[in-house]
Amino acid sequence: MDLKELKLFVHLAKSLHFARTSRELHMAPSSITRMVQKMEAEVGVTLFERDNRTVSLTPAGVKYRQFAIETLEAWQSLARELDSQAETLNGRISIFCSVTASYSFLHELLDQFRARYPFIEIQLHTGDSAQTIERIMDEQEDIGIAVYPDRMPDKLAFRGIKESPLVFIAPAFPCALSTLIDHSEQHPLELAWGELPLVLSETGVARSRVDKWFAMKGVRPNIYAQVAGNEAIVSMVSLGFGVGVVPELVIENSPLSAKIRILKVLPELEPFSIGLTVLKRKLSNPVVKALWDLSQEHVGSAE
Repeated sequence: MDLKELKLFVHLAKSLHFARTSRELHMAPSSITRMVQKMEAEVGVTLFERDNRTVSLTPAGVKYRQFAIETLEAWQSLARELDSQAETLNGRISIFCSVTASYSFLHELLDQFRARYPFIEIQLHTGDSAQTIERIMDEQEDIGIAVYPDRMPDKLAFRGIKESPLVFIAPAFPCALSTLIDHSEQHPLELAWGELPLVLSETGVARSRVDKWFAMKGVRPNIYAQVAGNEAIVSMVSLGFGVGVVPELVIENSPLSAKIRILKVLPELEPFSIGLTVLKRKLSNPVVKALWDLSQEHVGSAE
């Protein structure tokens, strides 16, 4: 095996799509197939399960992916040490966050990072923030912006950037939901929770806290839709599909903020602590460490 083969394997293990890997690595599909077959012959086991529709890693493939990632990182670290004449930090860093995070506090951080380290390639991937911890643990990304979970894995480091209340939201305009919501401004809203349609996250910290909140109330929630991503929740609520729960930070940065309103409920949901997370061992990588250290300066300036 060589470094090219290991890089190909890591990419394919991440994409699980031969055509996509072929396109992004500018290689013929037949060449990728031959290299995978060569690696499997060398280790004597099957690394990928594949049929006409799907590709997945075998248990041996998962172990081989870890080996490949660690080997490539070790080589990159050695290359930097040997290149004692190099004065400019370079390399690649992969970042995962929600759409909201990408244009809120991450925007300024990346602007500073790019100015300080212009030769580092930044790969930014966006999606549901509930996936961040899993993607970092699976080493699909180098660093991510996540909500501090109820249980933080020991392998991860976390640096808080901002706290955001977790709030219930409803449409701002009169609709069918209005008849189920008490508009009194003198007392906390008492809602007909058993009847009220809800739009909630499929998974993640927000969903677990909402589930606990309803359990404490002794109410079985009427879930209209379960979606991935806070932005999708705001969109559906703004259209009158139901009441949702999102971090207030999402509303502050949403183009739909004028079309929704925050409901006052008691007790209030526990706020989110949002920050950067990374595998502790990856902080030995100078590129990852550079962004991690800069984030500390960013937090200090934000305070």
